Amino acid sequence: MCCLFGLIDYRGTLTAKQKTRLIRELSIAAEVRGTDATGIAYNTEHGLQIYKRPLPAHRMRLNIPSSAKVIMGHTRMATQGRAKKNENNHPFRGSIEGKQFALAHNGVLYNDYQLRRLLRLPASKIETDSYIAVQLIEQKNTLDPSSLKYMAEQVEGSFAFTVLTDRDGLYFVKGDSPLCLVLFPDTGIYVYASTEEILRNAIGKMRLAGTPQSVTLHCGDILKIDVQGEQEQDTFSTEQFFCSWSPYFW
Repeated sequence: MCCLFGLIDYRGTLTAKQKTRLIRELSIAAEVRGTDATGIAYNTEHGLQIYKRPLPAHRMRLNIPSSAKVIMGHTRMATQGRAKKNENNHPFRGSIEGKQFALAHNGVLYNDYQLRRLLRLPASKIETDSYIAVQLIEQKNTLDPSSLKYMAEQVEGSFAFTVLTDRDGLYFVKGDSPLCLVLFPDTGIYVYASTEEILRNAIGKMRLAGTPQSVTLHCGDILKIDVQGEQEQDTFSTEQFFCSWSPYFW
């Protein structure tokens, strides 16, 4: 059990201080789903930045720069791969033709070793089951709905993934793990977390203008939100599991 969380500020409404506070509130609320490690990823003019440590969120010193418009985060309850070995923690860095991306996962995958052998994927010092998702995307040599669909249909287990591109596109790949996403249309801010309770607790401590609107994600959905806040949707096959969890908000 882990937690995904983050925000998209596509109009640049929030100050660096406000983004830092919102991410901090989200990460601390997300501790209910994991305290073994905490990590965030975002883009700046210097490229993709990933900051993660084997610490609970309340002990992390998070500082979001004003230029970062999309921040994805993760709190971890370690199931495979020691959290003290920091490369095992989320988000993970991937690379396709020199362009980097970050991936975080909530759930458990149980066919990572089999896939690595079957598809002759390179060995890695990263011990976490989630890292196979990065390798599957890299194998397709592209980051788009088709490669994410391929990845989601290859892995077995429970999952929800977030994937951040080098151009601030954020993908949500929704399997049978929970994921809750809302939009504040008045200010151009998306906020997400693995559960509604975590989202409520964090947002309740902020003064965000307007009424949030729920963006429903079903099992089998691939949703991309770009840096302008536009949505692009696709799907993948869910034959490998049955999804019974459906989010609602307010």
